[in-house]
Amino acid sequence: MLRKLYDWVFSLARHRHATRSLAVVSFAESSFFPIPPDVMLAPMVLAKPERGYFYAAVCTIASVLGGLLGYAIGYFLEPVGLQMLAWLGKADTFETSKALFQQHGAWVILIKGLTPIPFKLITIASGIFQFNLALFIALCVVTRGARFFLVAFVLKRWGPPMLAIVEKRLALFTVLFLVLLIGAFFMVKLIGH
Repeated sequence: MLRKLYDWVFSLARHRHATRSLAVVSFAESSFFPIPPDVMLAPMVLAKPERGYFYAAVCTIASVLGGLLGYAIGYFLEPVGLQMLAWLGKADTFETSKALFQQHGAWVILIKGLTPIPFKLITIASGIFQFNLALFIALCVVTRGARFFLVAFVLKRWGPPMLAIVEKRLALFTVLFLVLLIGAFFMVKLIGH
């Protein structure tokens, strides 16, 4: 079933309403839909590289708005949010996740938002754990924007061959990005003192 859903989303990238469909998929993926918007974003950028950053912006805005729905599900409808986490196989790690969010919530959102881990896990958990809403929105903009604009940049710059390399080594690229991000954070702290 997931494969059919994946193929259907991929086919939307060639539709005349592809940009709207991209926004809907990006919105839905952040709160309940299982297929990431990258499935549409990549072929759309490859087909029209000059619109790559526009498509990345559409993904980012829609994903953040969908993240707010995920947050609301967790915050206002906690039993529904917990059930959704159970469907995603994450209910058994609830207490561990809660402790992690309480100690390192911002880092959890930043790191997980860049990875292929379903973003809805983060948005719903953020609501359940009542993470600061303004900070949640800011972190979603940063992490989702970084992810989608990176995809657009890579595809515009190097095309399909580079995308294959990035997909194959996504974990490595994520770790490198995080090392740079954490290093920059500590440099700012050191300079500020």
